[in-house]
Amino acid sequence: MPFVNSSAISQVEYDERSRVLSIWFVESGGPYPYQGVPVAIYTGLLNAPSKGAYFNEHIRDQYRYK
Repeated sequence: MPFVNSSAISQVEYDERSRVLSIWFVESGGPYPYQGVPVAIYTGLLNAPSKGAYFNEHIRDQYRYK
């Protein structure tokens, strides 16, 4: 489970088989499991210079979480 260098996100985990991206936020904790996320979005999040901005633009309101 990668810990990330971000002021908004503390760690992420991705299950490629189920396409579930779990995110732990610095402020609200987690995990928040986002459903149906392609591996390219997960990779993009890991490589983004700003994890919070990437999350807001590519994940938030794009994928459902349980």
